[in-house]
Amino acid sequence: MISILLIGVVAIQAIQAAPQGGPAKQQVPIVAQDQDINFDGTYHYSFEGGDGTRASQDGVLKQTPDGAGETAQGSFSYVGDDGKTYGLSYVADENGYQPSGDHLPVAPPIPPAIAKALAYLATKPPSKDDQ
Repeated sequence: MISILLIGVVAIQAIQAAPQGGPAKQQVPIVAQDQDINFDGTYHYSFEGGDGTRASQDGVLKQTPDGAGETAQGSFSYVGDDGKTYGLSYVADENGYQPSGDHLPVAPPIPPAIAKALAYLATKPPSKDDQ
């Protein structure tokens, strides 16, 4: 009975130790890390990995007409499989998440006729139906 139990434990350990499908991933050391969390709701964190990955973020509590909320701004960068460094900066607040980066797609410009129509509509007084 004990030998069956021992064989079962050894088999489970062997299965858990076996590599799970795919190539083995190299562990990346954290070479720098900083974090501050304050009682007033502000915070800051940053880290840098041994592979060149970097991230940082700052946040603060903010009062808006709709109530209290958190705003954050930060950035991160990493080296892609193609060897290029990709970076992204962002702001997250009552207007939503707003990323910016050189590699992000950019919307085409508004056609002049539509821009003119939008400018005209912005000057038009609200109608009774809009109220």
